[in-house]
Amino acid sequence: MASERRVIQESTRRVLLKDFLVRESARAGFGGLDIQRTPMGTRVTLICERPGILIGRRGELIKQLTQDIAARFALDNPQIEVQEERQPSLNAQLMAEKLANTLERGWHFRRAGHSTVRRIMESGARGCQVILSGKLTGERHRTERFKAGTIKYCGDSVRLHMDKGFYQARLKPGVIGVSVWIMNPTAKLPDEIRVKGVAERPHDAPAQLPALEGVPEAPAAPAPAEGAPGGPTP
Repeated sequence: MASERRVIQESTRRVLLKDFLVRESARAGFGGLDIQRTPMGTRVTLICERPGILIGRRGELIKQLTQDIAARFALDNPQIEVQEERQPSLNAQLMAEKLANTLERGWHFRRAGHSTVRRIMESGARGCQVILSGKLTGERHRTERFKAGTIKYCGDSVRLHMDKGFYQARLKPGVIGVSVWIMNPTAKLPDEIRVKGVAERPHDAPAQLPALEGVPEAPAAPAPAEGAPGGPTP
């Protein structure tokens, strides 16, 4: 088999596996997926908001899920590891799923979008963007964006600091695509420069330059005499 065909088949298998796990872990809150090949088999790491629902009593559900994955996708000795998401408000996939569920319950799209952005920013994110696309108000397709903070669209900053999630809200007029972008609170951008030894100051405070060693300070200007312009009047 050619290497190109092998890469395409492996990528297709990963996409189908992700779609299957999103459906199976909908009640547990799917937050992300990581697939790694190891000498012992294939390690699948699931990030969920409520891992107990996915594991089940005495691990019965997770064992059944492992058997289904091995039969459906022909993985070599799959091992599923479930991790709990400690900060669900900073997980883009979880917030996209929550926003889609909110739209399905009948919330207006503007209210739901602004509420999601406010919740993400209150959790400490440096920036977030919510994109809703579909039949929002009429028969024609349209796109609405809700943005706050700093968002990067290209470069290494996107790969290192941006978390992206996508989900679909199924309504009577049609399907609405929900995309959520979140910048990590600890993100350090390339254009941010911090000088060592200089404490941070408020933006409205005047800058105070440190004194240079070996340079005498300038003497203070003498006070004007009485009667001179600018001096005190008798």
